[in-house]
Amino acid sequence: MRLMTKLKMLGAATCVAALASTTTFAQEMTLKLGHLANEQNAWHLAAVKFGEELSARTDGRIAVEVFPNESLGKEIDLINGMQLGTVDMTITGESLQNWAPMAALLAVPYAYATLEQMDEVASGEIGAQISAQIIERAQIRPIAYFARGPRNLTSQRPIASPDDLDGMKMRVPNVPLFVDVWSALGAAPTPMAFSEVFTSLQSGVIDGQENPLALIRSANFNEVQGYVNLTEHVRSWIYLTIAESTWAKLTEEDQAAVMGAAAVAQEYERSLLLESLAEDRAYLEANGMTFVDVDGAAFQAAAKDAVLANVSEEIRPIVEGFFAE
Repeated sequence: MRLMTKLKMLGAATCVAALASTTTFAQEMTLKLGHLANEQNAWHLAAVKFGEELSARTDGRIAVEVFPNESLGKEIDLINGMQLGTVDMTITGESLQNWAPMAALLAVPYAYATLEQMDEVASGEIGAQISAQIIERAQIRPIAYFARGPRNLTSQRPIASPDDLDGMKMRVPNVPLFVDVWSALGAAPTPMAFSEVFTSLQSGVIDGQENPLALIRSANFNEVQGYVNLTEHVRSWIYLTIAESTWAKLTEEDQAAVMGAAAVAQEYERSLLLESLAEDRAYLEANGMTFVDVDGAAFQAAAKDAVLANVSEEIRPIVEGFFAE
């Protein structure tokens, strides 16, 4: 079964799936979990899985109601709601750096060369420090993390090293870090709304762009781009979180149930991610795109100074350590 079909079938369970199995039990608490993704997204499916697992582990006493598509509010609104006690849970990432500067480490260009290296950081001592700061300063508790697909550069010619960029006009998000990094790599970065990218590629206003494979596929960039250059320049993760005020209401037994359910959701989301990466590559190759291996070390070395100049003093020593490895 193709992953997209599977996702649609699973997504049809919608936000009440986690409640369906609780009807025969005495429900004591319903947790509201809002996020920005749609019903077919792996984050949503993992959130539903979390609710089902938590219900089972608490004999139906705790249910989770999932609100996709920003239906409970935008990301920052949800974070604020958790701090005010009107929202219980959300899926959020580097936006938390508005409160906890270490959260910027979730998405630093060229910090993590492989998924395994990122896992070591996210689940290790540095990840524990990030979580502790988020809890202390944002009053939000990370309970699991979901990896994102790495961002890759698409183009009309192969780009195997920074020298190949040679001033190539490319779209980047309107983020100073992205602009400075791609300038340092030798491109001519152009901030632009995502909605304008396809037509700009089609008309030649820009020659390339960068995004994860899933977005390259869903945006049909294979129709206007010939190459996916495996720069994998940003690997990042995002947290499944619970409000600290909600966490404090739970007994130790129920806190353990939450963490157990979160671990199941994390493992489930990872399986969906790996499956989607393979399927998206196969689709793009079948629809005319050529995948290009790049000199990752050369890209990282060329980006280093721009990355370090754009991170806060608090996390700069950690980022320097990533580049030294």
